[in-house]
Amino acid sequence: MKRSKCIETIYPELHDKLVVTIMGACAQELYDLGHCENFFYLQHAMGLASSIGLGLALNLPNEKVVVMDGDGSVLMNLGTLTTIARYQPANLIHIIFDNGSLLSTGGFASHTTSGVTDLAAIARGAGIKNVAAVSTPMDFVGAAADAFEGNELSVIVAKVEAVGPDHFGMDLKLPENAFRFERYIKEHQNRKF
Repeated sequence: MKRSKCIETIYPELHDKLVVTIMGACAQELYDLGHCENFFYLQHAMGLASSIGLGLALNLPNEKVVVMDGDGSVLMNLGTLTTIARYQPANLIHIIFDNGSLLSTGGFASHTTSGVTDLAAIARGAGIKNVAAVSTPMDFVGAAADAFEGNELSVIVAKVEAVGPDHFGMDLKLPENAFRFERYIKEHQNRKF
């Protein structure tokens, strides 16, 4: 299963949610589908997308927050799973694309390639109840639909191929993206009241 196809499948569902991606391939693949002001690509901050997503979910409880993460980033910041489990924000969906590789930093094998490290088991062990481990497109679509429709903290660990985009580069730099993302949140919140 390809990460890019997974992202493409859920892309239409992301237009009314706050979306935070980790750096590298995941960010590039979402950007290439078409940037929206509610997308924040966390460039140059490996491991922190889940922390930012948690902060958004806790401070904006009426907004669905989707974090698109990678196995290397989650392994770099495993403590975030325990913090997410402690607070259980019902509006947070954490999608972890596990390609068994640190693709964005050279393609080195991650610990999940050993067959010993299981991110879904770690999430459950941290105390997250709604965890789906998927490896087929149909299972991914089903888990994502359940998460989008539900009102419960959800983690989806999707086993994907270690294949990235054929190019990297966005016209949107991090400071401008952060400013526009913040402005989107403020304007969106004003429209709700």
